[in-house]
Amino acid sequence: MSFESGQIVLRRYVRGSHYTFVKPMRVVRDDEAGLLLWMPVGTEFADLVDTDGRTLHDVPFGELRDPRLTRHIWREHDILVLMPPGAAHSIWWFFKQGAFVGWYVNLETPAAPHEEGADTSDQVLDVWIEPDGRWEWKDEDELESRIGQPLYFDRAGAAAIRAEGERLIKLAEAGAFPFDGTHVDFRPDPAWSPLGLPAGWDRPYAPG
Repeated sequence: MSFESGQIVLRRYVRGSHYTFVKPMRVVRDDEAGLLLWMPVGTEFADLVDTDGRTLHDVPFGELRDPRLTRHIWREHDILVLMPPGAAHSIWWFFKQGAFVGWYVNLETPAAPHEEGADTSDQVLDVWIEPDGRWEWKDEDELESRIGQPLYFDRAGAAAIRAEGERLIKLAEAGAFPFDGTHVDFRPDPAWSPLGLPAGWDRPYAPG
């Protein structure tokens, strides 16, 4: 499965038999380094929200009562996302009004490409990395609270997720790819305006 530059695809998170996050993104390139995607401020996306406003950041999936995919508008930062083939992470370059402001290491299951894009499962723990290489964990408490929950991971699985984060941190500390200045001066095609969710974005989950 390969995609063409400029093509619009869906990057989706899956939990059990549900989509939990749906983002339309523009393909920059798809090659041996992975699938590189662009999403500017103003793009419409959807995430899972319960009737009382709680999301998967607030409680485990099994504690949501009647969650629905809910439309939102992406704010503040444009993002460039690399999904390396077979990797248990994606790398996000954050831009504010065209200026690079840092990397986000999103720990996730290896992507499953399909004709509409690629699906993955978020692994809760993340890492924020400053342009100068300083870093911090994100959502450590959330990772701990999900251990043993249905549709998540056991303690060994959580340790493996953290180990993947530690591996990426070492690359950042060494200034190695992808933290070596690659893509920090990225500029999208001027014609690539913010995207809306395409028809059929909210169909029930079906493995690609």
